[in-house]
Amino acid sequence: MTTSKTGGQVVVDMLTSLGVEYVFGVVGGQTLAITDAIIDTPGIQLIHTRHENAAAVMMDAYGRLTGKPAACISTTGPGATNLLTGVGGAYRDSSPGFVITCNNNGENIHKDDAQNADHVELVKPLVKYSRLVAHASSIKQAMEEAYVNALTGNPGPVHLDFARDTIEGRVENPPTVPDVHPSRAWVTERPSANPAALARVAERVLRAQRPVIWLGNGGNRARASEDVLALADALGIPVVTTFNGIGSVPTTHPLVFGAVSRMGTALSSDVIGDADLVLALGNSLNAVSTTRWRRALPEIVQVDVDPTMIGRYYSEITQGVVSDLGSFARDLVTATAGQAERAKAGRAEWIAALDKARTQWWRESDVVDGGAEGPLSPADIVRSLREVAPEDTLLIPDAGNPGVWSFLWEIQRPNSYIKPVGFGNMGFALPSAIAASLIDPQRPVLALIGDGSLGMSLGEVETLARVGGNVCVVVLNDSSYGNIRQEQELHFNGRTAGVDFGPVDFGMAARALGVPGEVVTSLPTLRRRVADAFAAGTPVVLDVPIDRDVNAWTFPAFTAREK
Repeated sequence: MTTSKTGGQVVVDMLTSLGVEYVFGVVGGQTLAITDAIIDTPGIQLIHTRHENAAAVMMDAYGRLTGKPAACISTTGPGATNLLTGVGGAYRDSSPGFVITCNNNGENIHKDDAQNADHVELVKPLVKYSRLVAHASSIKQAMEEAYVNALTGNPGPVHLDFARDTIEGRVENPPTVPDVHPSRAWVTERPSANPAALARVAERVLRAQRPVIWLGNGGNRARASEDVLALADALGIPVVTTFNGIGSVPTTHPLVFGAVSRMGTALSSDVIGDADLVLALGNSLNAVSTTRWRRALPEIVQVDVDPTMIGRYYSEITQGVVSDLGSFARDLVTATAGQAERAKAGRAEWIAALDKARTQWWRESDVVDGGAEGPLSPADIVRSLREVAPEDTLLIPDAGNPGVWSFLWEIQRPNSYIKPVGFGNMGFALPSAIAASLIDPQRPVLALIGDGSLGMSLGEVETLARVGGNVCVVVLNDSSYGNIRQEQELHFNGRTAGVDFGPVDFGMAARALGVPGEVVTSLPTLRRRVADAFAAGTPVVLDVPIDRDVNAWTFPAFTAREK
């Protein structure tokens, strides 16, 4: 005899079957059939946030860090629109997740009901898949189709909009839902390179005098660090990343030379400028990486799991290979094995010169005064934080200047850095740190956040207090939208508008929201408080006033050298 269930319970059963452990969101009347079902379902938790945007960011961060989907949920109308910014960040940076919106009763959708909005049309441009589910018999199939879309190819968020009566009504003959859905066994499998294409690439790489691996966000998604570095080692090829590829390989590896982007480093720009062949691995060659496609590039071999990304830009000089990055790197090592040593030896002098330049580049950003007091240089802050943070610290810079200054953070392990790049959505770091602490409460997490971004997500400090975790929030506080103010100063004759705030004590604000916090005005105190915070393993917020005259747009280490 079949026991009936609500449609909401079928949704939750499917989420757990598909491996979803967390649903982030703000509840509302339309969501209750789903959120109530979570209470009695083992293996899945509802984490409620202060704002739906934070819920979407948490879904995004969870997907980036684990490769698995979490879910975010909202009620109709303003709840759904509040999700959009965080969803856009997940979409542009290829992070899988379920976006669940709960609409009015099916017969009243598109009518003048409370908070009416067309969720599918609103969300569709920012997801891989968007669908209204208006009948209980469609729930299982819709969620299966959405899951396959989220995880196959280039991953990303998917959207399901459930009519209220679909999830509140009883399903008399509910579908059988397996504990572990069979799709989970194959959706993350990726293609290997065509042998003929691989042979052509091997020939070109061996012929090139100065090939460079330019690793994009695909390196993060493919977890391809070891394979890419093995390829670089075998053939003597330097590695740079895109802004979105930071974290895909350790920057402490002797063949890794930093990130190339609109505001990359002088060192990495020199490396890519010297190249006579670029291996663009998981790199879409987008505007941020290529200075809006003004960057001159030599011949390109572009490798991606999504064939529609290959040759989208620089098409006339691009050879494409559809492949998983890890298998491509392994296969290329095998294909070049007979001549690899000769090719590597021919590049040794060039690599030695790059190594010398890297040593000089890091020396240029050394902390001059380790006892500095008063408004601090953000460069000195980042270098000092790296000195005291544990090796496995997950760094989460927010959009704007924190991300630029993070070029000075040495990444010692792969998968230890996430940042919003494609959408550049502010308010990312704090919710992401909370999601990271749910994945591993003991792992040290450093959220590097500007006061502008924290102002947009401040309520989530209470969420952090509730969830807990080994999270240290460092606020780069210049009482402004610093990145935009500095751009105005540079390009508009020093005139500024709409960028400055009154003073805010974020330490006091944190304490009011349940997390210890204080203002820190010296490098020695900052180093001591960060070390103490990570040793204690509990959240803290450190508000650090920074020197507004240290401009990320003109900082010497980030400015390309004239040749």
